[in-house]
Amino acid sequence: MNYKKRDDSKVRAKKHLGQHFLKDLNIAQRIVDGLSGHGDYDRVLEIGPGMGVLTQFLLQKTTFSTYVIEIDTESVAYLQKHYEELSPRIIEGDFLKFNPEEFFPKPFAIIGNFPYNISSQIFFRALQIRDRIPEIVCMLQKEVAQRIASPPGNKDYGILSVLLQAFYDIDYLVSVPPGAFDPPPKVQSGVIRLRRNAVAALDCDEKLFFRVVKTAFNQRRKTLRNALKPVGEFPDHPLLTKRAEQLSVSEFVTLTQLAETLATQM
Repeated sequence: MNYKKRDDSKVRAKKHLGQHFLKDLNIAQRIVDGLSGHGDYDRVLEIGPGMGVLTQFLLQKTTFSTYVIEIDTESVAYLQKHYEELSPRIIEGDFLKFNPEEFFPKPFAIIGNFPYNISSQIFFRALQIRDRIPEIVCMLQKEVAQRIASPPGNKDYGILSVLLQAFYDIDYLVSVPPGAFDPPPKVQSGVIRLRRNAVAALDCDEKLFFRVVKTAFNQRRKTLRNALKPVGEFPDHPLLTKRAEQLSVSEFVTLTQLAETLATQM
């Protein structure tokens, strides 16, 4: 099978956009193969395609149509020239400001080599529209990928772990060395897959849940009784003797319910 090779002279990696172009075709194939079809979608949106290293493998798939969103005008021009069949489905813009209803009337999957400097923001945006996104496969900084996929009780477990695991089942797929990129980043990378779980809504106030989780991890070395003082004075509860990294999603829901009780008593 003939794959299109990137012409490095065409697009210059821009530091302010966090661009590191993947050049390892085997890794690119593995990332695309990570899409499982969970949620029965028929469209996939690639975030930050650059020069189309992932895109060329996506376009070979017949079970879905590939769309891309790219903020870099130079990359957009490159894609229009080298992937003419994709041109009608190239969205020039910022995913963080993107309105999916303009292009995706039904659920769609997300894939991409996420810019490391905005990967957390991408996930927070995806959470806002999570019922439209049944599956995400992405590459990001290995430390962040491990944190997102980490179970409770692990030192890597953090805010993103809880917020994303509340609504997605997460698998760590593969590690990627710096040499797979041009230019090589100074960190290792990792690929994860997120698949929407059956939780339609949390059994608590969602905004308060986000606040409880973030406040708990802001002082993760303290017990939750002390870490959550900014939220309020909680009644005695066994969970308050633990630290944030020890709690599961359901236990954070329980804490949020306690916080709701506090609010009604004030």
